[in-house]
Parts: sequence; C-alpha cells; structure tokens
Amino acid sequence: MERPDQHSLPEATLLQPGELDSLHSAVAAAEPAYLADLQRLVDIDCGSYTKAGVDEVGRWVAAELAVLGAQVAVVPDDRLGDTVVGAFTGDGDGPNAVLIGHMDTVFDPGTAAQRPFRIEGPRALGPGVTDMKSGLLAGLHALRALRESHATRHGGGPDATWLPFARLVFVANPDEEIGSPVSSSVIRREAAHVDMAFVLECARANGDIVSSRKGVVDLRIDIHGRAAHAGVEPEKGRSAVLEAALKTVALHALNGRWPGVTVNVGVVEGGSRPNVVAERALLQVDLRAVTRQTMEEAEAEIRRIASSSTVPDVTAAVEERGRHWPMEKLERSSLLVRHARALAQQLGFAVDDAATGGASDANTTAGMGVPTLDGLGPVGGNDHSPLEYLELDSVVPRVTLLAALLAVTGRDETIRAWRDERLGR
Repeated sequence: MERPDQHSLPEATLLQPGELDSLHSAVAAAEPAYLADLQRLVDIDCGSYTKAGVDEVGRWVAAELAVLGAQVAVVPDDRLGDTVVGAFTGDGDGPNAVLIGHMDTVFDPGTAAQRPFRIEGPRALGPGVTDMKSGLLAGLHALRALRESHATRHGGGPDATWLPFARLVFVANPDEEIGSPVSSSVIRREAAHVDMAFVLECARANGDIVSSRKGVVDLRIDIHGRAAHAGVEPEKGRSAVLEAALKTVALHALNGRWPGVTVNVGVVEGGSRPNVVAERALLQVDLRAVTRQTMEEAEAEIRRIASSSTVPDVTAAVEERGRHWPMEKLERSSLLVRHARALAQQLGFAVDDAATGGASDANTTAGMGVPTLDGLGPVGGNDHSPLEYLELDSVVPRVTLLAALLAVTGRDETIRAWRDERLGR
C-alpha cells in the first residue's frame, strides 16, 4: 500500500516499519466480521429505556473485550442498562487513555423488526447503524487490529507490548442518548486517571472528526395554576397554559442574545378539558451553548423567566433532566488532531476537525481538562431518523486510522510527558 510522502510526516517515525500496512491489512481482513457484528447489534432493540436490549449488547461487548484480554467489570443499574468497563494493561512507560462508545439508541421497541439492518448499494442502514454501533465496533476492531498486527510483525501470539499504553480503558455506556445519567460517574472516574480520551461517535458526513461540541442542558418547567369552570367562573381560575405560552415566547426570545446559544421549547403540555381553566402545564426546554460561561448566563435567564410569572398566583418549578457542559477545544487536543490529520494523509484521505452542535460523552472528558477527540467512527449521517446510514467504504480506512492513532499517541514523547506531569514526576 504505497502512499506519497508518508515518511516525510513526523508521525511516520512513531510507527514501526510496515506497521501501517499491517494494520490496514488486519482491518481489511476483518471487514466481513465487522459487518456481521454490525448486523447483529443493529438488529437488537436497544433504546435508552429498553434495558433488556441494551444489556444484550453489553453482554456481547463484554465478551469481546474479554477475548481481547481486558479485565471486564460491569456496573449495574436497576432501571437503565449496565455500564461495561474493560481495562487493558500494556507498556508500563506509556500514557493512560480511555475509549468511550455508547450502546443505546433513540429508537422505540419494535424498530429493529420494522426496519432491520440492510445494505443498499454503498450504504448500510438500520436503527443505530451510525449512532453508534459502527463506532462502538470501530473501537473493538481497532484494538483487535493492533493486537493482530503486533503478533504478525513480531511472530507468535500477542504479548503485553502490543498496547503502547500503561492502561487503556474501554467504557461502553448504556445511556448517552439521554445525557449519560448513570454512566457519567463511571466516565469521570476513569477520565480522572488518563492523559487523553477518544470518543467513538461517527465522523461528520463530510468526514471531519470533532474537537469541540456545544454543551446541552435539558430543563423541565412545571407550571402550577388554579382550576376553575371556564364558562361559569373563569375569573377564579389561573391558567397555567396561558403562563406556559407567555414563557415560551420569552424563552425563544433568548435566541441570538449570546453567540452560539440556542433555546428551544420542544414540548408543551397542559390542561385537561377545554371547559376547565388549566391548572397545570409543562415545558421541556433544550439549551445549547458553545462555552460554559454563556451556558451559565443563558441558564440563569431561563430560570429567571421560569420564576417570574405574568399570570397572577401561578408558580413554576425547574428540574434539570440531563446536562453536558460544552466541549471546548483544549490546547492539548490540537496535538491529537495533528496526529489524526497526518495519519489520514498517509492512508490516502483527508480529515479536518470540526465543531458540532450535538453533545456527547466527549463533553464530559474535555470538561475535566482531558485532551479529547471525538467523531472517530466511520462516516455516516441522518442520525436519529429512519434514513440513518453508514458509508461502507469508510469502514476500513476509519478503523485503520483509529488503530494507528492509538499506536502513535501512545508512543508520542510529548504525550508521555503529560503523563509525567499528571503523576507529579
């Protein structure tokens, strides 16, 4: 596999002779198995609240991690799926890293039967095919390629030196689509001891990886008024629905006040009958922001609007239902981007890093100050819709890129110095 100028790139010196070709060959040879694994996982109903399906995916992931040599632990949850954590040990002088991929989708039970995994021309389709079964598998197959490439190049079976990290943890979480309420604590626990994080969401439709994301907070505003007969004694009522309408207008007026901040009232519920002054109403609000400061300012204004009512005697309570602080691009993340760009060039394609409005678990790690890259899965699009797709010709290049990125970042002396700084050496 010849690529122009690959040895002129500094990243090439961090790869052993023939290593990139070996990784590419290992990934390409496993592509049929990857697609079989993808079909198996896509055809499982595993929406965030479908615990049985998410746990079925989790058991499969745990078994695959164990085969690769990880020490696997399962963090149980009674309501949502269990979190699977696989810990690998390797080069004791290497840095620590975490890989994060989620197992849940946004789809209701029965969706997999209605539109199961299928291949149509250059694309694979099905619920969660891109968000993010393909990325979850990219992580597993990249590790497998590293292991097999090492064995091929050095002879015999793989040993601990196949992994250039002192410790690498793979977190497969069950609840990312609803803000990771049960797995965030696990992610934070693991990220507190790493030097970098890689999140396996799909690449953007144009192939970009992701170095920054908006933060998001989901707020529920419960509005309480007073019921009355709408025809006989309307003056005795206090309409929660009217107050909800006024608050909705005020909330949407916040759009444009801060750069990159969006406020959306996505759900409005209220009232019981047309002849009853509404006693109760509900607003579900989505707030997104580029920086933590603007997010805090906008959220404070939302809470002010919620607490100050126009309709007399109406009250409101705000409940936070989920949060990801903004993933602001860290200075050290730029080195990870540089490695990804250079390796992609060696593989014959180009990547750039982008900002996106959707949040992910990368928001959590970057918010802790951990250098983080996201969008490292294959290329796809139309997430969360019946038209969700995966570009099949992106699978081998992107899994190879991820495997090579792990190899290079684990050996980079600058990153190893981050480890020494973290350990106070």
